[in-house]
Amino acid sequence: MGNTQVIFQVVGVVGSGQATRPESRLSISTLAQPPPQVQICSYIQSKTTSSVVNSNLACSSRISSCSDFTSGHSWRPIEAVKLHRRAVSSIRISCAATKPAKTPAEEEWKVKRQLLAEKRVRSVDVKEALRLQKENNFVILDVRPEAEFKEAHPPGAINVQIYRLIKEWTAWDIARRAAFAFFGIFAGTEENPEFIQSVDVKVGKNAKIIVACSTGGTLKPTQNFPDGKQSRSLIAAYLLVLNGYSNVYHLEGGLYTWFKEGLPAVEGEE
Repeated sequence: MGNTQVIFQVVGVVGSGQATRPESRLSISTLAQPPPQVQICSYIQSKTTSSVVNSNLACSSRISSCSDFTSGHSWRPIEAVKLHRRAVSSIRISCAATKPAKTPAEEEWKVKRQLLAEKRVRSVDVKEALRLQKENNFVILDVRPEAEFKEAHPPGAINVQIYRLIKEWTAWDIARRAAFAFFGIFAGTEENPEFIQSVDVKVGKNAKIIVACSTGGTLKPTQNFPDGKQSRSLIAAYLLVLNGYSNVYHLEGGLYTWFKEGLPAVEGEE
């Protein structure tokens, strides 16, 4: 845990065209000892000021495909941004923010993957998951945000979101909200600290669980992802086995594939 000076600055300009010149470049860079998510560094050179936002971003609201935190934390540098033909007043938020200590969910993917392999966490496709639910009393644990769960989910699935909307208003949380807002995301998320407690109450340690999220991720090595690909459901599976759950499975392909295959779904639940 350490103290971080957080400065978030948006400087407006008057003019037209695309901001392709160095003085109006926006980029993402990795700083020393970055958190598992990302650290964002933006600067306007013409102002000779640099501003850093250390953002503890959660999977469901990432700038990439954020449907899933594919938590592979895949980011691409933004080479330039288009500035509108209008003047924008300068906004500056400056505060001393303390980054919380790293949680188990923020552990490196290779550590998570190793434990999942040691605990023999199995991946099953959507049709096998449906069969296990019907014939072997498996519980589908949907770890997506509550709003996504209400839109559509497998019948009988239980929702415990692994990431939730940011609730607190500490200096650190304000800085993270500012970072999300800068990219047009006004519903930033954070790790749900009550995840395990809620699963204990709603499901129980003796249950046979299939953990599901939007895209699923994978434990299998592929050409593009030789170490597999992290996801919200795999992070959740890691937390479960870390906390004593022994019958944990993972939904390969995620609920996107479940709905695409036309398997049973409950829609529009209030």
